[in-house]
Amino acid sequence: MSYGRKLYRSRQGEMLGVCQGIADWRDLPVGPIRLLFIIIAVSTAIVPVLLVYIAAGFILPIEPTGTQRKEARGGFWGKQSKEDFKDSFKKDRHHTVNDIKEEFDDLKEKVSKMEADVFDKEKEWDNKFHSTDSES
Repeated sequence: MSYGRKLYRSRQGEMLGVCQGIADWRDLPVGPIRLLFIIIAVSTAIVPVLLVYIAAGFILPIEPTGTQRKEARGGFWGKQSKEDFKDSFKKDRHHTVNDIKEEFDDLKEKVSKMEADVFDKEKEWDNKFHSTDSES
């Protein structure tokens, strides 16, 4: 997922998205990047690499989405043809219909859990208030 081969912090990263961003930038799997980061961190007493990682997390811009992505390519179709854009979009695993559906289902589940938590707390408060009203 490279947008003009510019380095971005990934939105799908584990912590700050730096390793995922580097992997996306160079079209590499993220596992070896993370492993290399861990090996370097352990061999340098962790603190220097951790500071560089955190600094990169704050300095690197977060990857663009939606219409920002179009602008990052230089307009709607960018400098590539419409067919090239379609091919690159089809190969982009983060934007397939199944991935979008899975993300939607995950979000729907999270919202349902949050609503259930809110309603449970609301019922709890109602019970507390009603029990104090009846005692008075």
